[in-house]
Amino acid sequence: MAISKILCIGSCGSGYPGKHLRQALDYITAPEKTGNGEWVAALNCQKDDVYGQMRRTKAAFGKLDKRQGYHLIISFVEGEVDAGTAFEIIGKFADEYLAKDFEALYAVHDNTEHIHGHVVFNSVSFRDGRKYRYEKGDWAEKIQPVVNRLCGEYGLSTIDISPDMEKKPEKYKEWNDSINGSFLWKDMIKRDIDACILQSPSYESFLSMLSGLGYAVKNAYERDGKYLSIKPAGMARFKRCKSLGADYTRERIRERILTENLSQYRPESNPAPKIMWCRVKRCRRTKMSGIQKRYFARLYRTGLLKKRPYSQAWKYLDDIRMMKKLQEDYLFLNKYHINSTADLSDAADSMRGRKKEASHKRRQACKERARFRPLFDAADEMRELQECENCYSRGGTLFEPEHQRWQELNRMLSGEGYTPERMESLRQHFDTMVAAAGREERKAACEERTAARILKECMADSALRKKEERSEAAPHQEMGGTAWHDRSLRGALSDSESPDGRNERTARHDRLFHDALYDSRPSDNRKKQDKGKEASECRREMR
Repeated sequence: MAISKILCIGSCGSGYPGKHLRQALDYITAPEKTGNGEWVAALNCQKDDVYGQMRRTKAAFGKLDKRQGYHLIISFVEGEVDAGTAFEIIGKFADEYLAKDFEALYAVHDNTEHIHGHVVFNSVSFRDGRKYRYEKGDWAEKIQPVVNRLCGEYGLSTIDISPDMEKKPEKYKEWNDSINGSFLWKDMIKRDIDACILQSPSYESFLSMLSGLGYAVKNAYERDGKYLSIKPAGMARFKRCKSLGADYTRERIRERILTENLSQYRPESNPAPKIMWCRVKRCRRTKMSGIQKRYFARLYRTGLLKKRPYSQAWKYLDDIRMMKKLQEDYLFLNKYHINSTADLSDAADSMRGRKKEASHKRRQACKERARFRPLFDAADEMRELQECENCYSRGGTLFEPEHQRWQELNRMLSGEGYTPERMESLRQHFDTMVAAAGREERKAACEERTAARILKECMADSALRKKEERSEAAPHQEMGGTAWHDRSLRGALSDSESPDGRNERTARHDRLFHDALYDSRPSDNRKKQDKGKEASECRREMR
């Protein structure tokens, strides 16, 4: 399986516009990435002077500025292809897609776990001087289909390009916006507008109430601009209200102010209270381990943001992201009953094994599906010719060629023991297997990253605690040496005093006092309290 993407190489200014193009060419031909230059080739130009020829083509047509070139990247699944096969596929792709119109340099990088290829081509055609233009949808209609067909010829798995591919980026955009906080902005603005509409008797009071909440308003009236736009505090740009939905245009807001009020949301009558009986099954809560307690405490402390005003949620985006991460970590620790770093390391190894197993299953399913690719294509062609076959069966001799082709395809499927309906169910079976294995692989990879992140944080916390303990132990050792020196000095002085024993008793009390003061350790609270009591008794005797 190979997936492709295309990037535009822009200009670097009037002084050296082709700098980025030159850097891209140097990058893809690096000897340490291409087997010492073995997997490098050129198309429609000389390999040793690619940039010079591209620049001369631009100069000949007077197009030295703006877009300088394009960079195509084609990545293969790890372990599915070797560098030689990938080089052949990349070469055929460049020769077919660029169609003898553009100078190009392509290479295969084999220095990573997954082999991938690069194609850098000129933005100006050397034949007619036209510039390459990438249109929306070209990837699904022109680029990836060629990659899929070439992979199928070499028995590799392919990527399904469904008709709903254009709708998938929208789902990703919504998810990405929710992660980055844009979705919070939209939800918060709609709530504030709804609240102001319910409480405002007129459009002017609605604008005043929005300003009181900290919103900046632009194009409030038709004479000011076409679209009503607002910007809450902390947001970088104004947002058009019409982008929030059909109920948030300027005209619709005026209508809602006249028709909506708080009375519509209040119950007309208060129902009589009722006592509801239910049976509650109480379960004894299991004890948490040290790691689980630490992450639960972090999650609880971060959860205090729920008490903060909703309209100021933009201030707490980092806290929201942190709470989501901590919640994910805590659920992971409870799910796999992790009680120590050893359990965490074992879980990470288990997730890694699950990921490899799911990846192997997915590749096997893709290979099995690739073996049936000719039969799938025949069934698809039969489906397209079915209407012509129906017309021919009703006497339409005009469809004789289509009828013969349909009969040929039907004989091919029958010879293999399949029917078009059977091929469709078989296709769905393979698609289900690949999708399930892909979901399992992504889930295992996500949990593996979670385990690695938690393990890294635990190791960092452990190292920090050891460092703090060493830093705390050093001053106590120095203070203990000073106390020993003071005790020795007092002992010598007490021996030289009068023999009545008074000074000797005083020295003994001083020793006990200094022992209690300096020899205590913060790690043993009970000993510290006992020695503190001894010191207090010594002071009372001395008085």
